[in-house]
Amino acid sequence: MDALSLLKADHDKVKKMLAEGEKTTERGEKTRTELFETLKAEMMLHERIEEEIFYPALKEHPKAKDIVLEGYEEHHVVDEIMGELEATPVTDEMWGAKFTVMKENIEHHIEEEEGDMFKQARQVFDADELEQLGARMAELKKVGQEIGPV
Repeated sequence: MDALSLLKADHDKVKKMLAEGEKTTERGEKTRTELFETLKAEMMLHERIEEEIFYPALKEHPKAKDIVLEGYEEHHVVDEIMGELEATPVTDEMWGAKFTVMKENIEHHIEEEEGDMFKQARQVFDADELEQLGARMAELKKVGQEIGPV
């Protein structure tokens, strides 16, 4: 699988979890807790493959540098919101609002990646390079799933 297809598959999985999370209520304590833990693990692994493999490779190309730097910062913002969510009881009335803000930030990030960033990647990498990046990312993802969060 090439790098962009792998990232797109991750994005689709995360968007589905975000939609499920937005439907939960304060009474759905177990559902919220389990969904957030799954989402957080998925996001941490996704960010890791991007930040350790995809972003550094893309950043080497001057035309893509700015969008990659923005990607790192968007990850940071989402991580901050996730930290706040983790510290907020799922039964707290603010949890849903924080979740919505996180969801909007992630969706914005996905939209930019799949638009401008993927366009840049297609311009600077050929099909073989995208396959090689995808293979490295898939391997890191597999290892990350086996050993758990770092």
